Amino acid sequence: MISTNNPHLDRWHAIVFNRDLADLQAMLAEDVTFRSPYVWRPYQGRQAAWLILANALEVFQEFAYHRELVDGDNWALEFSARIDDLALKGIDLIRLNGEGQIVEFEVFVRPFNGLQALGAAMAERLK
Repeated sequence: MISTNNPHLDRWHAIVFNRDLADLQAMLAEDVTFRSPYVWRPYQGRQAAWLILANALEVFQEFAYHRELVDGDNWALEFSARIDDLALKGIDLIRLNGEGQIVEFEVFVRPFNGLQALGAAMAERLK
C-alpha cells in the first residue's frame, strides 16, 4: 500500500485493503449518509452504512483504486473491480468531518450490467 501523505486517506486504504471492519465502523460518523448507486433513497446512520460497505468489500473481487482526487476533506476515488466475470468501474465520493470520520459516502458504478451484478450480489448477501 502506498502512503499518500494524507493520514485519513491512508487509514481508508488500510481499511479497504485489509478488510478492517472494526476500523471501518469507527471511521463512519454516527450520522453518516450513504448513497447507493442502486437505490434512490439514501441510507442514514453508521450501522446501515457499515453493513453495506462491509458486504461490498466481500462482493468486489480484484478491487483497486486508481485516480484519487483529494480536496481537503472531500475525496473522489476512482476504482475498478470485478463481480464474477463482469468488470466494472466506479467512483467513491467521500466527505469527512473535522474528526476525520466519514459523513457522506456516495458511489457511482458503470457499466449498467456491472451495476446490475453488484445489486444482485448485494441483495443475495443482505436478504
